[in-house]
Amino acid sequence: MLTTLQTAYTDTRAADLAWALGREPLPALAVLDLELDGAKLQLRLLGASHQVLLDEERGTCSETVACMPGSSTPLPLGVAKRLGDWDYEFAARVETLSQGSFAGRAQELLALVADHPNGLAGTFPGSPHAFTAMLAQRVEGQVWWRTWHAYPQEGQLVVTRTRVGVRVAATAGL
Repeated sequence: MLTTLQTAYTDTRAADLAWALGREPLPALAVLDLELDGAKLQLRLLGASHQVLLDEERGTCSETVACMPGSSTPLPLGVAKRLGDWDYEFAARVETLSQGSFAGRAQELLALVADHPNGLAGTFPGSPHAFTAMLAQRVEGQVWWRTWHAYPQEGQLVVTRTRVGVRVAATAGL
């Protein structure tokens, strides 16, 4: 689903993004509710930020990547945590692209997400390449999502990947 976000573009620097687990739902500009084989997933666009809420029989997970005043947790390159019966893995990277490459990458990503049944993308008025996009899937009991936060004025694209799944017990003798 592709939507135009009815708000000013306020998260204007990739370096201002922070990461958090366990936050309450924040006001969203666009929401996509998904049911993925028993897992309820809510993709939420918060301007140039995102929040994902996962609710499953084994528990819940809330991930937020946003400009959060007072946050002391900058966007990490990687996180691996135990959340109850789950393993949670998060990875982020910043791509810096030339203006021409950035425009092409933005069009490619928006086309990928816009028509995908598990995708949500929002563009901002006044800047054709300012967007936030999210795509989710469930594979073999694991829930995955990817996000893209575009900062055309800097030529930067923040890319995140998250996996949440049942913790696999170590097998003796291997």
